[in-house]
Amino acid sequence: MPASTNAPAGGSRPVDLRLYGLLDVGVCGTDGARLAQLGAEAVAGGCTLLQYREKDIPDARAALARIRAIQEAVGGRVPVLVNDRIDLALAAGADGVHLGQSDLHPADARRLLGEGAIIGLTVKKAAQADELYRLPVDYACIGGVFATTSKDNPDPPVGLEGFSSIAFRARLARGAGLPLGAIAGIGLENAADVIAAGADGVAVITALFGAEPVRQHARALRARIDAALANRAQAR
Repeated sequence: MPASTNAPAGGSRPVDLRLYGLLDVGVCGTDGARLAQLGAEAVAGGCTLLQYREKDIPDARAALARIRAIQEAVGGRVPVLVNDRIDLALAAGADGVHLGQSDLHPADARRLLGEGAIIGLTVKKAAQADELYRLPVDYACIGGVFATTSKDNPDPPVGLEGFSSIAFRARLARGAGLPLGAIAGIGLENAADVIAAGADGVAVITALFGAEPVRQHARALRARIDAALANRAQAR
């Protein structure tokens, strides 16, 4: 395996994955004003990164309007990414995209979006983590870690042990500088566990946006994550 010093550069912007809020229309609804409000509340509570997530988009113009509403409400306080759709990210002037394993290749996304964009990738298996050495991505989210109802995932959850193993392989491939997030089934009760297993942050949908008040949920999650990161640093 190539040494981490040969890893391709990502974008020019650092990525803070501590609390990654996924504004999923399946959970949050399609009302643009509400999505914008939820995003703003999450950021006010300590969310460090947002993603607009709509897996099946029947109306691209409506989706673009929703993305723009979120961007306006957030006002540049944190990056706003788009799930899968590079065309919508370009049209909205979004901060970047999050890609799955069957989406456009990260190298093609980088050519289209430029060096200043944030490009994230979902990693489900150790073999996919091994490939990170040659991919121009800025972060990776590993999972699903636990079972979740917010996504139809044919792969079984990897669990904490599986997450730790895949994260180890990812860091062998790209070094410690690539932020790694944990995704799927994560909430206040297990966020510290995934941080202890090696995550730099958590990507959440239901735990953040499934019920009001979003700002308080974000504050509680962020406090739990920050404490877990501090504990891990002290243990080293």
